[in-house]
Amino acid sequence: MSRRKAPATGARARMTDRGVTGDMQPYPATIGVLLAGGLARRMGGGDKPLRELGGRTLLARAVERLRPQCTELIVNANGDPARFGELGLPVVADTVEGFAGPLAGVLAALDWVRDNRPGHDWVVSIPTDSPFLPRDLVPVLHDARERAGVPLACARSGEQTHPVVGLWPVSLAEPLRHALVVEDIRKIDRWTARHGVAEAVWPDQPYDPFFNANRPEDLLEAEAVLARWPEA
Repeated sequence: MSRRKAPATGARARMTDRGVTGDMQPYPATIGVLLAGGLARRMGGGDKPLRELGGRTLLARAVERLRPQCTELIVNANGDPARFGELGLPVVADTVEGFAGPLAGVLAALDWVRDNRPGHDWVVSIPTDSPFLPRDLVPVLHDARERAGVPLACARSGEQTHPVVGLWPVSLAEPLRHALVVEDIRKIDRWTARHGVAEAVWPDQPYDPFFNANRPEDLLEAEAVLARWPEA
């Protein structure tokens, strides 16, 4: 199994409530899935990933943040894939019916990786409405998972857990399919709890790296964050 070099080299990082200290060892090759299949009701409908923040779409920002951390990126979305064509990424539709939520997008990614990228064992999922994601997201998730000895990991900032920002082994595709199709499970943490999930913790100050732009006013708040912290 190939391993990807972490953003920094040297000793393994230590997880603390303030994020990461030290440097990180190489981590397993990981394919990123950008979850873009939501209905965006609170944003007034349409494709929320194509809304702009600071002159760039939310989707483009997500790609810029995740691409250096992954071997490849794909987009999970239903409907006409051409609307996301400008980024040149594979667009993968849900493989179960009924708009079953983020878990369906994760399953679609696991299926795609298994069928198209043999030898890749890991997928990281992110929502496309979180413009300030950490630049060390993937290695820190892997570090948390390995230290806990469990197959799954998700992000936490402050006291808030973010189940959609997660690390998933391709080997759990069939158990996830059974949970969605047979058990009708939709809640992410209900499913991850049965397999074991580690939490990787980041600080939520001076801004939350997992801030979600769900409503038009959230985009205004995000613009204010960028104005004060251009590196966000």
